[in-house]
Amino acid sequence: MLRWTETLLNTLREPPQDAEIVSHKLMIRAGMMRKLGGGLYVYLPLGMRALRKIETIVREEMDRAGAQETLFPILQPAELWKQTGRWETMGPGMFRVKDRKDAWYVLAPTAEEAFTALAKSEISSYRQLPRIIYQLQDKFRDEIRPRFGLIRGKEFIMKDAYSFDADDAGADKSYWAMHAAYVRIFERVGLKAKPVEADTGDIGGNFSHEFMVFAANGEDGILDCPACGYAANQERAERRVQVVPYQTEAGAPEEVATPGQHSCEEVARFLGRPIDQIVKSLVLLVGGKPVMVLVPGDRELSETKLRRLFGGAKVEEADEATVAKVAGPVGSIGPVGVELPIYADRALEGAADMVVGANKEGFHLAHVSLARDAKVVAYEDLVTVREGDCCPKCGATLTIRRGTEVGQCFKLGTKYSAAMGATYLDEQGVAKPLIMGCYGIGVSRTLQAIVEQSNDADGIIWPASVAPCQVNLLILDPDNAEVVAQAEALGKALEARGIDVFVDDRAERPGVKFKDADLIGLPVRVVAGAKSLAKGGFEIRRRTERDSVVVAPDKAVETIADLLR
Repeated sequence: MLRWTETLLNTLREPPQDAEIVSHKLMIRAGMMRKLGGGLYVYLPLGMRALRKIETIVREEMDRAGAQETLFPILQPAELWKQTGRWETMGPGMFRVKDRKDAWYVLAPTAEEAFTALAKSEISSYRQLPRIIYQLQDKFRDEIRPRFGLIRGKEFIMKDAYSFDADDAGADKSYWAMHAAYVRIFERVGLKAKPVEADTGDIGGNFSHEFMVFAANGEDGILDCPACGYAANQERAERRVQVVPYQTEAGAPEEVATPGQHSCEEVARFLGRPIDQIVKSLVLLVGGKPVMVLVPGDRELSETKLRRLFGGAKVEEADEATVAKVAGPVGSIGPVGVELPIYADRALEGAADMVVGANKEGFHLAHVSLARDAKVVAYEDLVTVREGDCCPKCGATLTIRRGTEVGQCFKLGTKYSAAMGATYLDEQGVAKPLIMGCYGIGVSRTLQAIVEQSNDADGIIWPASVAPCQVNLLILDPDNAEVVAQAEALGKALEARGIDVFVDDRAERPGVKFKDADLIGLPVRVVAGAKSLAKGGFEIRRRTERDSVVVAPDKAVETIADLLR
């Protein structure tokens, strides 16, 4: 039994000033963790117990899915990251250190390179495939703005797994095996986590799902279809395109004066036109080369989609000098007459009688038909999807919800194996690159996400599977020998049944103990006191219920076990 008087545990009545979301506040107030520095937290004994239970569930499900546990160094040679180009592309988000010999190392933010290097040295034949290996390890990322406690920190605990297969069919099988394992993990830890389509970001690959926990303070926007269940991160979400309504051909483009009007909103008001009849023209550098992108005036370009269109190339805004050189003054540029590759959003396909910049300060062109007057290379899905757009699957109206990512699966293909020369010999003796997938769970983030999703006005409500202890046994009269003896006997009987018990044996007022019990949030509360024993036994209730029942000592173990089920 764990006893309060022997545990490093102090609860707080008020949260720290820098705690912004409820889970962060409760984890601090309940004595689960303490801040050491920006984005850095200490796990205290109760928080550590919950964390270990989550890790146990993760391990059990990874092993069940056929993955094998390993452990890699956190400190990794820079040479591995230079082979894949991520030494440059991940930039300041990585912690980089030099040793005394001036050799560069990385404090791993993820481990694709290290696992690929191991596979290169250990896997040589198709007979050794498939393989899935994983680890639970601290990771480091130099976040610009650490916030929300464990949700976005500089150091965090991650379970990362990597699959190696001989072909795409095998890679698909590994991917969905891990996906199914993630569904089981989040169910077992008591989280309602929904898989949504996601962008692959710095990790790369061509297909990904994030597991999202919906929360009012979630970091990500999730487009959700209540009709068919389609869900995607806002960075990745698609829509069923509704083309702009201006399809009637007009005369030749006409130059119109728009002095001092630069934004689409300003031009629309000045000309008395609907804003979606204005074309927003942007010059961006894609892989260092300028391109022009066209979107409806009331929409925002998704740089994520543009980057994916160009195979993951770096996308950045062109400076004013570059824009002036290839098109015209910022605020007045348009697609007519420019010698740039032009890509337009699908909603503009066939659009006519539009207004675009004239590439001349203070002027725009009216009556423009993109098909007739501009050299558009391709029409693609290029805008950020928003609430009210049509679901790409069924056409119903999409809603937007906030969510926090707790896990993600990626199909990597040969991105890392090809770059690092990780190959195997097939049945004909031909060397081929390993086909990879990677799969991450933010274990420490999951710990706090559980609290974010499961709480009330009084404190945390732990699911029994991951609670620091399953029973909170409150001894109200610690100086009463009979009360203590009855409580001790119950605690030992519960532990003999595999039920872990936290005993509040402090010499505190009952009201303080009750408040702390609700704040800490263990699944079942048992009160042992002279009054309850005089009534016939222990007062027992679930954390989620208000009323207690008095249960005789010889019935208490079974009653508690039933409540925990």
